[in-house]
Amino acid sequence: MRPFKELDPVIHSQLRLAVISLLTVVEVAEFTWLREQTEATAGNLSVQISKLKEAGYIDVVKKFSNNYPQTLCRITPLGRKKFAEYVEALKDYLNP
Repeated sequence: MRPFKELDPVIHSQLRLAVISLLTVVEVAEFTWLREQTEATAGNLSVQISKLKEAGYIDVVKKFSNNYPQTLCRITPLGRKKFAEYVEALKDYLNP
């Protein structure tokens, strides 16, 4: 039996995987949209976004829009690369 590739622990969390998957198909995503799509609590989503940002997988911009705080997230080139590697590693698990 051949060894399986290690799955990236930063992406492997269910919520972080959902966030990075969503960010691969949009140019930029607002925090509230990500929360609605993932059905996560604001606190949990905030923590997971911070972990992705710390790893360099996403960029986060905080600004104000109509006097309300707005958080925008965008996947980085490193995040795209790591997500593609994660998907390839999963394919190995599915097709041993």
